[in-house]
Amino acid sequence: MHTIKKAFRQCVVSILRLEARLVVRKYKPRIIAVTGSVGKTSTKDAIFAVVGETQHVRKSDKSFNSEIGLPLTILGCPNAWNNPLRWLQNIFDGLLLIIFSTSYPQWLVLEVGADRPGDIRSLARWLPVDIAVITHLPEMPVHVEFFDSPEQVVEEKASLIEALKKNGTLIVSAEGNHVEMLTMRAQVRDARVLTYGLSPAAGVRAENVSLLSEERAEGTRWPFGMRADVVMGEERFPVSVVGVVGEHMLLPALAAAAVGSVLGCSALEIAEGISHYEPPHGRMRLLSGIKNTLLVDDTYNSSPAAVVAGLNALRAVVGEARVSGHMGRAVAVLGDMLELGRHSVDEHRKAGAYAAHGVDLLITVGFRARDIAEGALDAGLADANILQFEDAQKAGEALANLLVPGDCVLVKGSQGMRMEKVVAMVMAEPERADELLVRQEKNWKNR
Repeated sequence: MHTIKKAFRQCVVSILRLEARLVVRKYKPRIIAVTGSVGKTSTKDAIFAVVGETQHVRKSDKSFNSEIGLPLTILGCPNAWNNPLRWLQNIFDGLLLIIFSTSYPQWLVLEVGADRPGDIRSLARWLPVDIAVITHLPEMPVHVEFFDSPEQVVEEKASLIEALKKNGTLIVSAEGNHVEMLTMRAQVRDARVLTYGLSPAAGVRAENVSLLSEERAEGTRWPFGMRADVVMGEERFPVSVVGVVGEHMLLPALAAAAVGSVLGCSALEIAEGISHYEPPHGRMRLLSGIKNTLLVDDTYNSSPAAVVAGLNALRAVVGEARVSGHMGRAVAVLGDMLELGRHSVDEHRKAGAYAAHGVDLLITVGFRARDIAEGALDAGLADANILQFEDAQKAGEALANLLVPGDCVLVKGSQGMRMEKVVAMVMAEPERADELLVRQEKNWKNR
């Protein structure tokens, strides 16, 4: 049965990919492709918000970035999950697009992932990209498990440049160590290069970053978002991103601003588009917790660089609250980071050591996360302030009992750890879980 399912899937993928190629050839949409190791989905959504101000545009749904997700986006079809009849319907709908003419988006904003070597390179052979956006490529990227080294992951991401049309544009994060290499590759293809980020050297950058905060119950003051000045050449204009914290969560808005500038959008149009951007669920989202606490829900996925960024944001939030006289604890609930292969033990221990400085209570979830606890203990965090659990359910139950008013809690872990279950058990409005949390679809809940 497994062999039959696998053969059916491969057949469906091949047909949908062929249909997607034919649709692109027929309708000739302009394509913005987004890859990288951190923040792809958020960046894709922010770009969609800005481009959508002036253009008819379609984006990848959620995190549709795989060999099957990308064709589905191009064809405008949903994920059929385990329904063979629905997959056949998708194939039929794609055929109709090819045979008959219809209104098709002027722009596609596509998220491009790479789980294994060759994923992006094979895509680059047939996808004509107008603007390639490469987000942060940290020293230890996620999905490194099936690559020989972190450098090979970078090479795979960089192969998106091969899909650029002549005189296309590469927009790349200035936060990493690979900007020079990516720039040289783009210039070989006569592409324009534009950088974005928090670095003063970035072509599109953020300055004067601050938290937006408001009064809550019992005199507490919690953040509800961030503001910053976007600087592009001689232009400077303010933007706000609501619902999230963490300076790294401004990077998607900066990438979107860079895309907007390439398309000739005005500062007003860019700022308006960013104001409509809603960060995806499970990415540094701010939620009210039980007992007048604040939750930072970063449960979509995890990687070493993202854990560091999340912990930095937690410290910033708690630090600001303490300055205003509100003495809450910084609590980090960290689950396993998957797909790290042979780097797993070392990277988990590094994450624990980093968490030890600035976290009052550390809760780890999963077998691999035991090394987070070990790293924190070795770095000086008291044993009494470290709790370890095997699964998210047990961790959530314990956290609900441990919280006190004023605590700020970061919850983070890889997708397979289902850390959203922890958030569901301590959020102030559990009846809104389907609306506010990641992975609330029936197919996920049944797993």
